[in-house]
Amino acid sequence: MTNRTAGRVHAGLPNQRQPRVDPDAFVLAGRPLLPGVRLSDTSRFSEDIWRLKHAQMQRHQTDLVMNFTRVPARFRQVAKEVSYTLLASDLPPGCEQVRTLSTIRRYAADLRRVLVWVDDHQALAVSALTGADVEEFARHLAGLRESQDAKNGCHRALRLLWLCRTKISDPLTFDPAAVLAGLQPSGSRSVTRRARENATSRIPEQVLAPYLVWALRWINDFADDVIGAHDEWRQLNRWSMPSRRRRGQQPIGFGQAGKQVAKVLNRYRLEGRPLPGWKGSVNRQHLAREAQVERTSLVDRAPGGKLIREAAAELGIADAAYLRVPVRGLLDGKPWHGPIEYADVEPLTRMLQTACYIVIAFLSGMRDSEVKHIKRGGVSAWRDEDGHVVRRRLTSLAFKGEAEQAGVEATWVISASAQRAVEVLQRLQPDGQDALFALLPPSHGYIAQGGRNEARTTSATNADLTAFTKWINGYCQKTGSDDTISLVNGQDWKVTTSQFRRTLAWFIARRPGGVIAGALQFRHLCVQMFEGYAGTSESGFRDEVEAEDAIARGEKLGDLIVSHEFHRLSGPAAAEAESRLAEFERHVQFCGKVFNDAKRLQRHMNRHDPHIYPGDFVTCVHNPDRALCRRSDGRDGPSLPDCQPLRCRNVALSSDNILRMREALAAYDRELELGDHLAPLVRHRLGVRRQEIAGFLTAAAANDPAPETS
Repeated sequence: MTNRTAGRVHAGLPNQRQPRVDPDAFVLAGRPLLPGVRLSDTSRFSEDIWRLKHAQMQRHQTDLVMNFTRVPARFRQVAKEVSYTLLASDLPPGCEQVRTLSTIRRYAADLRRVLVWVDDHQALAVSALTGADVEEFARHLAGLRESQDAKNGCHRALRLLWLCRTKISDPLTFDPAAVLAGLQPSGSRSVTRRARENATSRIPEQVLAPYLVWALRWINDFADDVIGAHDEWRQLNRWSMPSRRRRGQQPIGFGQAGKQVAKVLNRYRLEGRPLPGWKGSVNRQHLAREAQVERTSLVDRAPGGKLIREAAAELGIADAAYLRVPVRGLLDGKPWHGPIEYADVEPLTRMLQTACYIVIAFLSGMRDSEVKHIKRGGVSAWRDEDGHVVRRRLTSLAFKGEAEQAGVEATWVISASAQRAVEVLQRLQPDGQDALFALLPPSHGYIAQGGRNEARTTSATNADLTAFTKWINGYCQKTGSDDTISLVNGQDWKVTTSQFRRTLAWFIARRPGGVIAGALQFRHLCVQMFEGYAGTSESGFRDEVEAEDAIARGEKLGDLIVSHEFHRLSGPAAAEAESRLAEFERHVQFCGKVFNDAKRLQRHMNRHDPHIYPGDFVTCVHNPDRALCRRSDGRDGPSLPDCQPLRCRNVALSSDNILRMREALAAYDRELELGDHLAPLVRHRLGVRRQEIAGFLTAAAANDPAPETS
C-alpha cells in the first residue's frame, strides 16, 4: 500500500502558523512594470485585492485581479502566501515553470476552491488535513459535472500547499500526489499526454472560404470608403460636446453661432442636400458639430435655430445624419454601401479592423498575442536586383516559449494580402498611435482607456469575429448575394482567434484544392512561412504543420492498406514499402477501414510512423542512408522539393504516381510535337527527359510483382 504520509513535515516546523511575509511587501516586486509605473503604485501584501495590471506586458489581456475577499477568513493568509510565492522570482522546487500572471491567477482561483471546501468541512488548519481528507476531496471533485481540466486544476492547487511548504505559515504536511495518483482510474489518459494534443478545432472550408473572401473584400474594396468616413468622423467628433468639454472649450454667443451655422447651411444649399435628420426632425447635434458650436446655441429662440427652420423648409430633412464622403467601392459592379451615416462609423471601422485581423492571423500563422502587438512600420520588403519583392517580413513580439515576460522581437514572412492589411490598419489608426490593434477613436471605451496603447482583448476580438459573420449573412440577405457563411451541422460556426493558426497548419499540410488553396497558393506560402517564421522564435508552428502532415500521411497510408488491390506499389523501394505498411497495419489494425479520429491517428503515427511519404509523382520510402536529398533544418525525413525520383533508391510508385508520370509524358509529347518551333537545345533536353521518365516507368513495371490470384 502507498505510504500516504511520505514526506510529512514535522509538526514543530519553525514559524508554523506565523506570518511569513511582511504586510507592506509589494506583491509585484521583482517583476518588470509597465513604463511610467512606480513600484509604490502597485498592490501590497496586506491588501485583500491585488491588481496585477501594472505588470501585464501583453496589451490585449484583460486587467487581472486577485480577490482574496472570496477566500474564507481563516485561510486568507495562506492563500496570499502561496500567491505571493508564485509571484516572487524565488520559486520552490516543482513550481519553476509557473511564471505568467494569468497562470498564477488561475492557480489562485483553483486554490480558493480548495480552501472553501476545507473551510466547509470545519478544518481549523491546512496542516491538520490527512490523507483521508484528500481522498474525500478527490471524490467530491469526481462527482462534479465539469471538465477534467478543471478538476486537475484543483488537484494542482492542493499540491501547491505542499510544494510551497517552506514559504507559507500553514503548509500541508504531506505530498497529496501519491494519494491522488492512487485514486486515478486504471487506463485513464494522463494529463501530460492530453496537454500535448491540439484540441483546437479548425475552421471548416465552407466557413473559411466566404469568411476570408469577405475579409479580403473589406481591405481591398471597402477600406478606402471606411477610412474616408472615419477621417470625416474624427474631424466632426472634435466638436462634439464631450470633446469640447475635455478641451475646456468655452461656448460662443448666439450671434457668432448663428454666423457659423449659416455657412454650413449655405453649403447644404449649394450641394442640394437635405439637412441631417433624426427621428423625423433636424439633427441639430450634427449641425452643431459641423458648425463647431455648442448644441445649446442652436435652440429655436436663437438666431441659428431660426436659420435651421428656414433651411429645413427649403431643403427637407434626411432620414439620418449622413457624412459627405463618397462611396466608391464596388461589389458586383454596384456600390457596396449607400451613403455612410455618422453613427455607422463605429461598426464599420470595427469590421474593417476585424477583417485586417482575419487576413493577418490566417496568412501569417501568428498567435493572437503576436498579432495584437504589431506596430506601425513593422513591415519590410526584401527586393531583388530588378526591384521585385521577394519576401515581405512583419516584425512583432513573441511571448510563448520566451524567457522575457515583455516578449522578444520576432519576424514572420507574410503575403502581399497581409501586407495590405497592415497598411490599411496604419491608415485607420490616428497618426500618433503606433499600436495597430489599439482601440479606434469611434470605439466604445476609447475615452475611458485614457489614450493608453491597449489592444482589444481576446474575448473582444472573438466577439468581433462573431459580429463579422453576422454582418456577412445580414448583408447577403439584404443584397441577395450567395456568399453567405454556411451552417455546420445545422448551426452557426463560432470562429475564434485560436482557430486561424490551427487551420493554416491544416491547409499547408493537406494542400487541398478549391477556392482557398487556389487563391492563396498555400504551396508557396508554406516555403515562405517555414523560412521566415520558425527561425526567429520558439513559435512551434513548424511542429503544428508537421503534426498535421503526419495525420494526412496516416490517412493516405491507410488508404494504401485497405485498398491494396487498387494501389499496388512498384519501383526500387516497393518491397520495403510493403514491409513497412504491413508492420504499420499490425500496430494500427485498420481492419478494412481508416481512422476517423484525427487525434487517435496522430498518436499512432507518433509511435509507429513507417516513414513513408506519399507524393504526387512518387512515394518516398525514406531511408537516410541512401537518400539523395537532405533537409536543411537537420530534422528527420525527406526534403520532397529536392527529390530526385528517377535516381533515388527510396522511390516507390503507387497507381496514382504512375498516372501522374504518364500525364507528364503526355505533356512532353505535346511539347515535342512543336518540332522546329523549339530551339535545338530545348528540344534535346525535353527528349532526354521524356526518355528518362519512359525508361523509369518501364523498369518499374518490369520489377512489379505479378498480382496475386486466387
